Amino acid sequence: QVQLVESGGGLVQAGGSLTLSCAAVGARIASAAVVAWYRQAPGKQRELVASLTRGGEMNSADSVNGRLAISRDAAQNAMLLQIDSLKPEDTAVYYCNAKWSAEFDFWGQGTQVTVSS
Repeated sequence: QVQLVESGGGLVQAGGSLTLSCAAVGARIASAAVVAWYRQAPGKQRELVASLTRGGEMNSADSVNGRLAISRDAAQNAMLLQIDSLKPEDTAVYYCNAKWSAEFDFWGQGTQVTVSS
C-alpha cells in the first residue's frame, strides 16, 4: 500500500510564499504517471491547483497561474508545490495526489494553509 505524507502547511501572511511537500512511502514518485495538488476551501468543492505528468506537461488553475511551481524531488521521493504572492483566497486544505495507473491512485491526508490579510 502506498502512503502520501504531506507537510509544510500553516499560517502565512498575504504576499508570502509557502512550499508544500508530499513524501511517498511504498512507491517511487518519479515513476508516477501524474502528480497533482488539489485544494478545498470551506463550503467549496475540491479543485485542481496544478498537475505534472511524467513527461513534464504541467497544468494549473487560472487562479494560481504565474504564482506556483510544481515539481518532483527524486532524492526525497516527494512532490513539491510552491506558491508565491499568497492571497487570502488561497486559504484551503491542500491535498496531494499521485497516480501510477487507474487502480494505483493515492491521496495525501491534507494540510491546512491559511493566508491572513
